[in-house]
Amino acid sequence: MCCTDMALAYVEAHAAWSEANTRPSLGRDYAAFVSRAADGAARAEFAVEGVRCAACMTAIERGLADLPGLAAARLNVSDRRLSVTWQPRAEADIAAVLAALEGLGFTAQPFAPGRASDAEAAEAKRLIRALAVAGFASMNVMLLAISVWAGNVSDMPPENRDLFHWIQAVIALPAAAYAGRPFYEGAFRGLRAGRVSMDVPITLGVVLTLVMSVVESLSGAAHAYFDGAVMLLFFLLIGRVLDQTMRRRTRACAENLAALRSERATLAEPDGGLRDVPLTELVPGARILVRPGERVPADGLVEHGSSELDHSLVTGETAAVTVRGGERVFAGALNGSGALTVRVTASAGASLLDEVEGLMRRALEARSRALVLADRATRLYIPLVHAAAALTLAGWLAAGAGWHAALLDAVAVLIVTCPCALGLAIPAVQVVAAGALFREGVLLNDGTALERFAQVDTVVFDKTGTLTLPESTLCGGTITPAALEAAARLALSSRHPMAAALASAAGPVEPFPGAQEAAGLGVRALVDGVELRLGSARFCGAEAESAAVLAAHPDASVICFRAGEGAPAAFPVRQALRPDAAEVVATLRRSGRRVLILSGDRSAAVEAVATRLGVVDWSAGLTPQDKIARIEALAGAGHRVLMVGDGLNDAPALAAAHASLSPVTAAHVSQAAADALFLGRSLVPVLAVLAAGRRARRLMLQNLWFSAAYNLVAVPMAAAGFLTPLIAALAMSGSSLVVTLNALRARATTPRPDPVLPDGGKVVELPALPSAGGVA
Repeated sequence: MCCTDMALAYVEAHAAWSEANTRPSLGRDYAAFVSRAADGAARAEFAVEGVRCAACMTAIERGLADLPGLAAARLNVSDRRLSVTWQPRAEADIAAVLAALEGLGFTAQPFAPGRASDAEAAEAKRLIRALAVAGFASMNVMLLAISVWAGNVSDMPPENRDLFHWIQAVIALPAAAYAGRPFYEGAFRGLRAGRVSMDVPITLGVVLTLVMSVVESLSGAAHAYFDGAVMLLFFLLIGRVLDQTMRRRTRACAENLAALRSERATLAEPDGGLRDVPLTELVPGARILVRPGERVPADGLVEHGSSELDHSLVTGETAAVTVRGGERVFAGALNGSGALTVRVTASAGASLLDEVEGLMRRALEARSRALVLADRATRLYIPLVHAAAALTLAGWLAAGAGWHAALLDAVAVLIVTCPCALGLAIPAVQVVAAGALFREGVLLNDGTALERFAQVDTVVFDKTGTLTLPESTLCGGTITPAALEAAARLALSSRHPMAAALASAAGPVEPFPGAQEAAGLGVRALVDGVELRLGSARFCGAEAESAAVLAAHPDASVICFRAGEGAPAAFPVRQALRPDAAEVVATLRRSGRRVLILSGDRSAAVEAVATRLGVVDWSAGLTPQDKIARIEALAGAGHRVLMVGDGLNDAPALAAAHASLSPVTAAHVSQAAADALFLGRSLVPVLAVLAAGRRARRLMLQNLWFSAAYNLVAVPMAAAGFLTPLIAALAMSGSSLVVTLNALRARATTPRPDPVLPDGGKVVELPALPSAGGVA
């Protein structure tokens, strides 16, 4: 029955894998995947399969360096995206790049966000199916193996023992052939390209164990090692699935930025006609029409019309900005209520949105080049494993042992050193720590970020939506209850965030019927013959009242109300600080970390928040480029920066920082660029990720040291002939169990000695940084 089930599972899984991995052909027309910069340099991106570690990055970048006309090749290990740049006026030869990658042992295709997502989903399904097959086979083979072990110490006839061995072979051989494909293919690609990857010792160990088991079964030996081979694959696939689960999906950055980009534009021709054109036809000086609800397709200056735009890409402020003739607009901004005629100032590929995308790409590529713990361990591990097995085989042959005995001991070395513990050492901690952070209200995007969180000594905050709550609130103003209710009812007919703040301040009310919104100005309604207005100071004739409110509340915005010819009223509206912002900042400073505020908002608003929080180092009015420049300057001075931000303009800075964190209410692009997201109104998750990072990194190091110590003890014993392949497999399984149990310690909650905050939360007390400035 086991054999039948195993065969059916194998056939069904193989058919599903074949279907999932059938890709549509890209054809030979690669022109759509090449972009040209202003200086004539060409650029293309590729999705590369088979990338496992930093060694793959080095092999690919060096292997492409000699292609004609190529200026640079940079691989982002996290999302396996390769960026290739050709020299100005050099012909972009995508086919040559694909052929070179094939020669290096990697398969690739021009990058398209949808295809990258599909390929990643197919790979995840493939690994899970392989894990299921290996687990199913392990259970059945182990049941048979236990029967053989019991029979070897009792009176089991040799014929029965041999039958059990062959039943194990019938289950284990097809299961290993399917479940081990991710490792076999990786080893074959590497060897074909002249590289030795971690998959090579795994493949050698599994294949030699299976071959030796078949030979032992043919000779009627007392032991076969099919159980060791499938158990080995089972544990290795656990590590591979965990790694795949925690792998950063930074392709979401490209997808979210693409969502901000219009594919076409409405061109206003000199004769007054309108024509729908692709962005590539827009040149500086062209006039385009941007209708309400559309995104601005290119950077430009408003010639006619007025409206409200979401300019958060530039300033970080989510409040809509009123634009009129002569004012600048940027590609990706969402047009609110009025039609605009815009004169283009930057052609496609040279807009601010393109610049932000380039900043993010370069920052992510730079981050991916940093070797994490697992990569450094891998570089040392592979040559040592092969050397140990080869020396064992040669040593026993030189000592006069036969090929059979020498090969058994060499196989035992390969099995006992197979990187199950090493493969689980990092991913297991990452998964457990991610679960612990989830209970703290933090969603971890990238498992490798735990190591970076542990090293942070400087924390940079954005202001709007990060130190402050995302929603605006009314913070003053004098008006009668009746007038406040009327203003709130008008506010319900407006989409402006400040109107929402006014509506919520008045409690449950109903909107006025027939209220109309004036594009870029406000909302009006005729009630009992009296015109009510709510909106800008100019719209309500409340310039003097607005100036007085701004003088009293320099960090606020103003919304005005007027009923007929009565006296207008002005209301200050601002985003309140998160309830525990001051306590969190104070805790960070007590732990020895430097705290800064970098914001695109007005200087008065940023200064008011910095003063309330006791932050001395702050800057206002910063562009995305300015924020990256400040973060890079801090990094150049030896600081490890945690960036906490939420706006579109924060996305490049989040990618450039050593580690990054965003509220879950952040813009989608910022969510994709951040290492982790936090829920709720509290800032305590900032402290939680730093504490969890230090704890996780400590456990990772402990697991790696244990793996090293295990190998130092087990390898000499296997080489000396004290361990059979079966005992080696059990020792390997035991080491995997130890590192997994140690990883579970990452679930421990951090002590919270600080007093309870007004909203019921607590502040995590962080350990102080070492006096020398380094972080363990």
